[in-house]
Amino acid sequence: MTDDPSKSPPLEPPDIDSQASEHPDEDFLPDFTPPDVPPLPLSGGSGDEEPPEGDGPDLGSAMTFLEHLDELRKRIVHSASAVAITFVGCWTFREQIFKVLALPIADVVAPGQGVEAGMKELIFLSPTEPFSIWLKVAFVGAIFAASPYILFQVWLFIAPGLYRKEKSYAVPFLVSSTGLFMLGGVFAYFVILPTALEFLINQFGRLFRPMVSAIEYFNFEVIILVGMGLVFQLPVLIAFLSLFGLVTPQFLWKNFRYAFLLILIVAAVISPTADVLNLFLWSGPMVVLYLISIIVSWIFQKRRAKKEGS
Repeated sequence: MTDDPSKSPPLEPPDIDSQASEHPDEDFLPDFTPPDVPPLPLSGGSGDEEPPEGDGPDLGSAMTFLEHLDELRKRIVHSASAVAITFVGCWTFREQIFKVLALPIADVVAPGQGVEAGMKELIFLSPTEPFSIWLKVAFVGAIFAASPYILFQVWLFIAPGLYRKEKSYAVPFLVSSTGLFMLGGVFAYFVILPTALEFLINQFGRLFRPMVSAIEYFNFEVIILVGMGLVFQLPVLIAFLSLFGLVTPQFLWKNFRYAFLLILIVAAVISPTADVLNLFLWSGPMVVLYLISIIVSWIFQKRRAKKEGS
Protein backbone atom coordinates (compact mmCIF):
# COMPACT_ATOMS: atom_id res chain seq x y z
CA MET A 1 0.00 0.00 0.00
CA THR A 2 1.44 3.31 -1.11
CA ASP A 3 1.28 6.36 1.17
CA ASP A 4 -0.39 9.33 -0.43
CA PRO A 5 1.56 12.48 0.39
CA SER A 6 -1.55 14.54 -0.03
CA LYS A 7 -3.24 12.69 2.80
CA SER A 8 -0.39 13.00 5.28
CA PRO A 9 -1.02 15.35 8.24
CA PRO A 10 0.43 18.83 7.97
CA LEU A 11 3.65 19.54 9.74
CA GLU A 12 3.35 21.45 13.01
CA PRO A 13 5.99 23.02 15.24
CA PRO A 14 7.11 20.76 18.08
CA ASP A 15 5.19 21.20 21.28
CA ILE A 16 5.60 19.96 24.80
CA ASP A 17 4.02 16.60 24.05
CA SER A 18 6.28 15.89 21.11
CA GLN A 19 9.37 16.85 23.16
CA ALA A 20 8.26 14.48 25.87
CA SER A 21 7.76 11.66 23.38
CA GLU A 22 11.26 12.12 22.00
CA HIS A 23 12.68 11.50 25.50
CA PRO A 24 10.54 8.76 26.98
CA ASP A 25 13.14 7.82 29.60
CA GLU A 26 13.13 11.22 31.26
CA ASP A 27 10.54 12.45 33.72
CA PHE A 28 8.88 15.55 32.37
CA LEU A 29 7.49 18.02 34.84
CA PRO A 30 6.59 21.27 33.17
CA ASP A 31 7.56 24.41 35.04
CA PHE A 32 4.63 26.78 35.15
CA THR A 33 6.38 29.37 37.33
CA PRO A 34 7.14 32.43 35.22
CA PRO A 35 10.73 33.59 35.48
CA ASP A 36 11.69 36.82 37.16
CA VAL A 37 8.54 36.86 39.28
CA PRO A 38 9.27 38.06 42.83
CA PRO A 39 8.04 35.73 45.59
CA LEU A 40 4.80 36.67 47.26
CA PRO A 41 4.87 37.66 50.95
CA LEU A 42 4.25 34.79 53.33
CA SER A 43 1.45 36.61 55.10
CA GLY A 44 -0.43 39.82 54.98
CA GLY A 45 0.86 40.81 58.40
CA SER A 46 0.84 44.23 59.88
CA GLY A 47 2.93 47.23 59.16
CA ASP A 48 5.59 45.96 61.56
CA GLU A 49 6.31 42.89 59.47
CA GLU A 50 7.84 44.80 56.61
CA PRO A 51 10.92 43.70 54.72
CA PRO A 52 14.23 44.84 56.15
CA GLU A 53 15.38 48.17 54.91
CA GLY A 54 18.40 50.31 55.54
CA ASP A 55 20.42 53.17 54.25
CA GLY A 56 22.93 52.47 51.57
CA PRO A 57 23.18 49.08 49.87
CA ASP A 58 20.59 46.39 50.35
CA LEU A 59 22.22 44.24 53.02
CA GLY A 60 19.12 42.49 54.27
CA SER A 61 18.05 38.92 53.69
CA ALA A 62 19.23 39.13 50.04
CA MET A 63 22.87 39.01 51.15
CA THR A 64 24.72 35.78 50.62
CA PHE A 65 26.93 34.16 53.21
CA LEU A 66 30.08 35.50 51.56
CA GLU A 67 28.58 38.99 51.42
CA HIS A 68 27.85 38.80 55.15
CA LEU A 69 31.46 37.77 55.78
CA ASP A 70 32.71 40.62 53.60
CA GLU A 71 30.52 43.10 55.49
CA LEU A 72 31.73 41.71 58.83
CA ARG A 73 35.35 42.00 57.66
CA LYS A 74 34.70 45.60 56.66
CA ARG A 75 33.29 46.53 60.08
CA ILE A 76 36.13 44.73 61.90
CA VAL A 77 38.72 46.58 59.81
CA HIS A 78 37.06 49.93 60.56
CA SER A 79 36.92 49.13 64.29
CA ALA A 80 40.53 47.96 64.37
CA SER A 81 41.58 51.13 62.53
CA ALA A 82 39.79 53.25 65.13
CA VAL A 83 41.52 51.38 67.95
CA ALA A 84 44.89 51.81 66.21
CA ILE A 85 44.36 55.56 65.78
CA THR A 86 43.25 56.07 69.38
CA PHE A 87 46.12 53.82 70.54
CA VAL A 88 48.60 56.34 69.14
CA GLY A 89 46.93 59.13 71.09
CA CYS A 90 46.73 57.06 74.28
CA TRP A 91 50.39 56.06 73.90
CA THR A 92 51.31 59.73 73.73
CA PHE A 93 49.45 60.42 77.01
CA ARG A 94 50.14 57.03 78.65
CA GLU A 95 51.74 58.52 81.76
CA GLN A 96 48.88 60.97 82.29
CA ILE A 97 46.35 58.14 81.89
CA PHE A 98 48.16 55.96 84.41
CA LYS A 99 48.35 58.85 86.86
CA VAL A 100 44.56 59.05 86.81
CA LEU A 101 44.29 55.29 87.29
CA ALA A 102 46.86 55.36 90.11
CA LEU A 103 44.97 57.90 92.22
CA PRO A 104 43.06 55.29 94.27
CA ILE A 105 46.19 53.40 95.34
CA ALA A 106 48.25 56.57 95.79
CA ASP A 107 45.83 57.73 98.48
CA VAL A 108 46.40 54.40 100.27
CA VAL A 109 50.16 53.78 99.99
CA ALA A 110 51.17 57.46 100.14
CA PRO A 111 48.33 59.40 101.77
CA GLY A 112 48.55 63.16 101.35
CA GLN A 113 51.76 63.01 99.27
CA GLY A 114 50.29 63.18 95.78
CA VAL A 115 49.91 60.74 92.94
CA GLU A 116 53.56 60.85 91.85
CA ALA A 117 54.73 59.86 95.32
CA GLY A 118 52.20 57.05 95.28
CA MET A 119 53.45 55.83 91.89
CA LYS A 120 56.97 55.68 93.31
CA GLU A 121 55.69 53.09 95.79
CA LEU A 122 54.73 50.77 92.93
CA ILE A 123 57.43 48.37 91.76
CA PHE A 124 58.29 46.28 88.72
CA LEU A 125 60.04 42.90 88.80
CA SER A 126 61.56 42.60 85.33
CA PRO A 127 63.14 45.03 82.84
CA THR A 128 60.28 44.54 80.37
CA GLU A 129 57.44 45.23 82.82
CA PRO A 130 57.38 49.04 82.43
CA PHE A 131 57.04 48.68 78.65
CA SER A 132 54.28 46.08 79.14
CA ILE A 133 52.46 48.44 81.52
CA TRP A 134 52.48 51.28 78.99
CA LEU A 135 51.28 48.94 76.24
CA LYS A 136 48.37 47.76 78.38
CA VAL A 137 47.48 51.28 79.49
CA ALA A 138 47.46 52.56 75.91
CA PHE A 139 45.54 49.56 74.57
CA VAL A 140 42.82 49.61 77.24
CA GLY A 141 42.52 53.38 76.92
CA ALA A 142 42.22 53.04 73.13
CA ILE A 143 39.39 50.51 73.44
CA PHE A 144 37.45 52.78 75.80
CA ALA A 145 38.11 55.87 73.66
CA ALA A 146 37.05 54.09 70.46
CA SER A 147 34.06 52.30 72.00
CA PRO A 148 31.44 54.75 70.60
CA TYR A 149 32.77 54.24 67.07
CA ILE A 150 32.98 50.46 67.60
CA LEU A 151 29.36 50.37 68.72
CA PHE A 152 28.46 52.44 65.67
CA GLN A 153 30.12 49.82 63.45
CA VAL A 154 28.13 47.10 65.21
CA TRP A 155 24.99 49.09 64.50
CA LEU A 156 25.90 49.46 60.80
CA PHE A 157 26.37 45.69 60.57
CA ILE A 158 23.06 44.67 62.13
CA ALA A 159 20.81 47.59 61.10
CA PRO A 160 20.11 46.54 57.48
CA GLY A 161 18.64 43.24 58.66
CA LEU A 162 16.27 44.79 61.19
CA TYR A 163 12.65 45.81 60.79
CA ARG A 164 11.65 49.41 61.42
CA LYS A 165 10.19 48.57 64.84
CA GLU A 166 13.40 46.81 65.89
CA LYS A 167 15.52 49.70 64.63
CA SER A 168 13.62 52.08 66.89
CA TYR A 169 14.87 50.15 69.93
CA ALA A 170 18.44 49.58 68.78
CA VAL A 171 19.82 53.09 69.29
CA PRO A 172 18.31 53.53 72.81
CA PHE A 173 19.72 50.14 73.78
CA LEU A 174 23.20 51.05 72.55
CA VAL A 175 23.15 54.49 74.20
CA SER A 176 21.79 53.22 77.52
CA SER A 177 24.20 50.27 77.53
CA THR A 178 27.19 52.54 76.97
CA GLY A 179 26.00 55.04 79.58
CA LEU A 180 25.38 52.38 82.21
CA PHE A 181 28.77 50.78 81.55
CA MET A 182 30.50 54.13 82.07
CA LEU A 183 28.42 54.78 85.18
CA GLY A 184 29.43 51.40 86.60
CA GLY A 185 33.09 52.16 85.93
CA VAL A 186 32.82 55.57 87.62
CA PHE A 187 31.13 54.00 90.66
CA ALA A 188 33.88 51.38 90.91
CA TYR A 189 36.62 54.01 90.54
CA PHE A 190 35.34 56.39 93.22
CA VAL A 191 33.69 54.00 95.68
CA ILE A 192 34.73 50.35 95.35
CA LEU A 193 38.43 50.69 94.49
CA PRO A 194 39.45 53.03 97.35
CA THR A 195 37.49 50.96 99.88
CA ALA A 196 38.86 47.65 98.62
CA LEU A 197 42.47 48.92 98.57
CA GLU A 198 42.12 50.38 102.07
CA PHE A 199 40.98 47.02 103.45
CA LEU A 200 43.45 44.93 101.47
CA ILE A 201 46.57 47.03 102.16
CA ASN A 202 46.04 49.00 105.37
CA GLN A 203 43.80 46.57 107.23
CA PHE A 204 44.68 43.03 106.17
CA GLY A 205 48.26 43.90 105.23
CA ARG A 206 49.17 46.23 108.08
CA LEU A 207 51.75 43.77 109.50
CA PHE A 208 53.69 43.72 106.23
CA ARG A 209 55.47 46.22 104.03
CA PRO A 210 53.45 46.77 100.85
CA MET A 211 55.36 46.29 97.61
CA VAL A 212 52.64 46.42 95.00
CA SER A 213 53.54 45.58 91.41
CA ALA A 214 52.43 48.30 89.01
CA ILE A 215 51.27 45.83 86.37
CA GLU A 216 49.42 43.70 88.93
CA TYR A 217 47.63 46.78 90.25
CA PHE A 218 46.62 47.80 86.72
CA ASN A 219 45.23 44.32 86.00
CA PHE A 220 43.35 44.36 89.31
CA GLU A 221 41.89 47.80 88.61
CA VAL A 222 40.75 46.93 85.06
CA ILE A 223 38.96 43.82 86.35
CA ILE A 224 37.13 45.88 88.99
CA LEU A 225 36.14 48.63 86.54
CA VAL A 226 34.99 46.29 83.78
CA GLY A 227 33.25 43.96 86.25
CA MET A 228 31.14 46.73 87.75
CA GLY A 229 30.43 48.11 84.28
CA LEU A 230 29.02 44.71 83.28
CA VAL A 231 26.95 44.54 86.47
CA PHE A 232 25.34 47.84 85.52
CA GLN A 233 24.06 46.20 82.30
CA LEU A 234 21.31 44.42 84.27
CA PRO A 235 18.50 46.89 83.39
CA VAL A 236 19.42 46.68 79.69
CA LEU A 237 19.35 42.88 79.82
CA ILE A 238 15.97 42.84 81.58
CA ALA A 239 14.58 45.38 79.11
CA PHE A 240 15.71 43.21 76.20
CA LEU A 241 14.10 40.10 77.71
CA SER A 242 10.91 42.02 78.50
CA LEU A 243 10.74 43.34 74.95
CA PHE A 244 10.34 39.79 73.66
CA GLY A 245 8.05 38.72 76.51
CA LEU A 246 10.56 36.35 78.13
CA VAL A 247 10.23 37.93 81.59
CA THR A 248 7.51 39.97 83.27
CA PRO A 249 7.60 42.39 86.23
CA GLN A 250 5.34 40.00 88.15
CA PHE A 251 7.87 37.21 87.68
CA LEU A 252 10.78 39.43 88.75
CA TRP A 253 9.00 40.66 91.88
CA LYS A 254 7.74 37.20 92.84
CA ASN A 255 11.28 35.80 92.69
CA PHE A 256 12.96 38.77 94.36
CA ARG A 257 14.11 36.75 97.39
CA TYR A 258 15.81 34.21 95.15
CA ALA A 259 17.38 37.00 93.11
CA PHE A 260 18.63 38.63 96.32
CA LEU A 261 20.28 35.39 97.40
CA LEU A 262 21.88 35.01 93.97
CA ILE A 263 23.12 38.60 94.11
CA LEU A 264 24.80 37.96 97.47
CA ILE A 265 26.51 34.86 96.09
CA VAL A 266 27.73 36.69 92.98
CA ALA A 267 28.92 39.66 95.06
CA ALA A 268 30.82 37.34 97.42
CA VAL A 269 32.54 35.67 94.44
CA ILE A 270 33.56 38.79 92.50
CA SER A 271 34.26 41.02 95.51
CA PRO A 272 38.03 41.46 96.04
CA THR A 273 37.63 41.10 99.82
CA ALA A 274 35.37 39.06 102.07
CA ASP A 275 34.47 41.82 104.53
CA VAL A 276 30.91 42.97 105.05
CA LEU A 277 31.50 46.50 103.72
CA ASN A 278 32.82 45.38 100.34
CA LEU A 279 30.06 42.77 100.11
CA PHE A 280 27.55 45.56 100.65
CA LEU A 281 29.28 47.82 98.10
CA TRP A 282 28.95 45.12 95.45
CA SER A 283 25.54 43.71 96.34
CA GLY A 284 23.86 47.07 97.12
CA PRO A 285 24.04 48.46 93.56
CA MET A 286 22.99 45.08 92.16
CA VAL A 287 19.84 45.07 94.32
CA VAL A 288 19.03 48.64 93.29
CA LEU A 289 19.59 47.76 89.64
CA TYR A 290 17.31 44.74 90.02
CA LEU A 291 14.53 46.94 91.41
CA ILE A 292 15.06 49.41 88.55
CA SER A 293 14.87 46.46 86.16
CA ILE A 294 11.41 45.59 87.51
CA ILE A 295 10.23 49.12 86.67
CA VAL A 296 11.81 48.89 83.21
CA SER A 297 10.14 45.52 82.63
CA TRP A 298 6.77 47.01 83.67
CA ILE A 299 7.19 49.86 81.17
CA PHE A 300 8.00 47.47 78.32
CA GLN A 301 5.11 45.20 79.28
CA LYS A 302 2.68 48.14 79.10
CA ARG A 303 4.01 49.10 75.67
CA ARG A 304 3.80 45.52 74.46
CA ALA A 305 0.21 45.16 75.68
CA LYS A 306 -0.75 48.48 74.08
CA LYS A 307 0.64 47.43 70.69
CA GLU A 308 -1.01 44.02 70.82
CA GLY A 309 -4.35 45.61 71.73
CA SER A 310 -4.22 48.16 68.93
